Amino acid sequence: MTNDNPTEQHACCAPRRGPATEQPAPVVPGACESDTPAGRWQELGGGSFLMGCDGGPYPADGEGPVREVTLTPFAISATAVRNEEFATFVAATGYATDAERFGWSFVFGGFLPDNFPPTRAAASTPWWRQVYQAHWRRPEGTHSDLDGRWDHPVVHVSHTDALAYCAWAGVRLPTEAEWEYAARGGLTGKPYPWGDELMPDGKHRMNVWQGQFPHRNTAADGYAGTCPVDAFPPNGYGLFNMTGNVWEWCADWFSPALHRRDRRVDQPGPPSGQARVLRGGSHLCHDSYCFRYRTSARMGNTPDSTSGNTGFRYAR
Repeated sequence: MTNDNPTEQHACCAPRRGPATEQPAPVVPGACESDTPAGRWQELGGGSFLMGCDGGPYPADGEGPVREVTLTPFAISATAVRNEEFATFVAATGYATDAERFGWSFVFGGFLPDNFPPTRAAASTPWWRQVYQAHWRRPEGTHSDLDGRWDHPVVHVSHTDALAYCAWAGVRLPTEAEWEYAARGGLTGKPYPWGDELMPDGKHRMNVWQGQFPHRNTAADGYAGTCPVDAFPPNGYGLFNMTGNVWEWCADWFSPALHRRDRRVDQPGPPSGQARVLRGGSHLCHDSYCFRYRTSARMGNTPDSTSGNTGFRYAR
């Protein structure tokens, strides 16, 4: 299943582990809906909205054309899944994530100590380092832990891991259309969940890279790495960090060509593929390198890929 040699990343902001594979790991179901933290759900009324963006910066991503999509009512978690929540799942089931089973994951090199031993890097993006024993409990490897980060989003989780959590919790991943509808917060045609400006009134509204990527991050928004899942004001639907902080897995297979076709009501993505959809960008995104911290931005990655900037939220 695994390929221990990091390969060319599928998209610039999330490295690919290896050949596309999807083998759902065993999980022990048993949590009920009441186990979902109270107050986390936001009920959304659905309806028609304009999905996508014309003239996006990365034509191969398939953001356009803009088209009308209709959704029935659904609910989505107000935040990404926190480390504390994921720890409860692991304690209840004994689940081992893909990163734990493979023995390594991708870590941004700037988060490693200066004396960290040399390891392989993704070919075209050397800032992504293969770090052994890096996983959700130890986001930067054996020298790290979750102290002070229990309310941050869980990272180093694959699409397979996200599905396992959802099966246990009695929830599901949002479809890509649901995710974008939620991210827009009731606005039409806006690049950010709050409107047109990246920093309205000069205030930071999300956790992304400031400075010169990848060598200098001023952390002007208050965070050099991940931030708490409810940091920054929510959008019009009461949802936090729909852009920035961590990439979020969606249920759909990724395909730019099929993404451009009209969809019917609640139609999911392609029936099969090589990569699953990720949305929202992350704390490592910068407009000079990965201008994907926008409501319409998208990319795909293989279902077993993991990195220090990839997490998920759930829906029902």
